[in-house]
Amino acid sequence: MDTPQFNVQAALEQHHWWFLGKRRILTELVREVLPPSTRTRIVDIGCGTGGNIAAFADAYTCVGTDPHPEAIQLARRRFPHVQFICGAVPQVLSQIPQPVALYLLTDVLEHVEDDRSLFSGIVTTILPGAFVLITVPADMRLWTQHDVSHGHYRRYDVRRFQRLWADLPLSVLLMSYYNARLYPIVRCVRTMNRWLGRTNGAAGTDFQTPPRPVNRLLQAVFASESQVLRQLLAGRRATGFSCGVSLIALLRREPDAIRSPVNEMHDIPVSDGRATA
Repeated sequence: MDTPQFNVQAALEQHHWWFLGKRRILTELVREVLPPSTRTRIVDIGCGTGGNIAAFADAYTCVGTDPHPEAIQLARRRFPHVQFICGAVPQVLSQIPQPVALYLLTDVLEHVEDDRSLFSGIVTTILPGAFVLITVPADMRLWTQHDVSHGHYRRYDVRRFQRLWADLPLSVLLMSYYNARLYPIVRCVRTMNRWLGRTNGAAGTDFQTPPRPVNRLLQAVFASESQVLRQLLAGRRATGFSCGVSLIALLRREPDAIRSPVNEMHDIPVSDGRATA
């Protein structure tokens, strides 16, 4: 991402339905595994302009890192109560006191050409017992100029997502598509934009806030997926969403044993990752 995209994000992430719905899902999942406590530290890797990690700051000790100085400047200006550190991972993580209970990597890894290498380097710095919550954009059929403008190398399917942690000392607590209920609408809009060679928002993005009633409705529909994901995490559901605009996984760092993610993928039907809706 470049400065124009960071400016768009900073302008929209406190009221646009996608940011708000996603943030509710993230915060509710984290509360399922980490009871709120200011003694519990959460680190947001690739925090951008800071909106996601700031949403946790009333209940946890929060740190955001990003390699882009312009993003960190915007984050510090907007959320002075959160610590932000400019630097590249995994090196920057050595500046953060341990223990860290949870690491966020939300819509970060698609920006990295060698995502597997970067993620492996991050995992080597994580203490056993810590959680990692990852989100990535899904389904290459949704690829448009929006992805190009954000510097994406890919959108993921299930198998490509799983390869991130294959043979790493991580256990899978949750994996599913999400932003599933709005997938048909998003696919129609993205398909039309691709045919017309356009985007809906500023700086080559599709971020444009709709009228307030529509924005509230879209936020509510997206955020309502939290219930399904929390049931999945608690073992009260056998499967998650079978298609979606994004993928989400909650992992836990194990002390030594190497887990096979294929054997642990009980929460989503694994074929070729194609949408079934």
